Amino acid sequence: MLKKLLKYDLQYKFKILIIFYILSLFFSILTRIFFSIENSFIMNIIGQICSGVTISMMINIIINNLLRCFARFRTNLYSDESYLTHTLPIDKKTLYLSKILSSIISLFTSIIVIVITLFIAYYSKENIELLKNILLPIADIYNSTIISILLAFFFIFFLEFANALQCGFTGIILGHKMNNSKIAYSVLFGFVSYMIIQVFALLVIFLVALFNQDLMNLFITNQMINMDMVKVIIYMATSIYIVTLIAGYIINLKLFKKGVNVD
Repeated sequence: MLKKLLKYDLQYKFKILIIFYILSLFFSILTRIFFSIENSFIMNIIGQICSGVTISMMINIIINNLLRCFARFRTNLYSDESYLTHTLPIDKKTLYLSKILSSIISLFTSIIVIVITLFIAYYSKENIELLKNILLPIADIYNSTIISILLAFFFIFFLEFANALQCGFTGIILGHKMNNSKIAYSVLFGFVSYMIIQVFALLVIFLVALFNQDLMNLFITNQMINMDMVKVIIYMATSIYIVTLIAGYIINLKLFKKGVNVD
């Protein structure tokens, strides 16, 4: 049953997202083409316009991904459609797991498309050299490669948005326990839960900084960050987001199992 739920959830989300994927890739190709034409003022202007549209499409991919996930969660579990959903012989754990898994899959796919879009539009020897100069010191600290560092940053980026998604689900679950203004309360509770995670992450980093002067300098001075601290922050950010993601799943599942007030 989980496979069927995933199928319908993904169909709902990708039905719109695929349009933004195609547009993003299309304008990234145009950006590449027009920027490759040298010594032409007009072609450069058109390239700049295409570049702006490409960036806009990438932003729209993330925004629409989040909104489609929230809309599917609410529509399928709390609005008119939910009357049918809750009559199916499926436990609440499976229903919630389907929403989480489909959201993670769509978010991961969106990030992959964004990476491909960036590569198509902006890959050049000059940009690669610039990226190497920025990331090479970090890679040396890790005794790793630039590719590994990039993957680490994208993984943190993915975890950040995965937590934002789950905070949105928290908001919807709590908001629909209210008697009125459920959407407004959903937005409020979602925002509050997201801020709680950010404050928690900052608090953990601060507590660790009490035992590490270099890390504490980030709080009490404006000097440039030590490269060694980048390594620490990456490890900490990854750990914190994974912990909050797991904790959020457990909390949301318990709240969801307590009952659903259908509109």
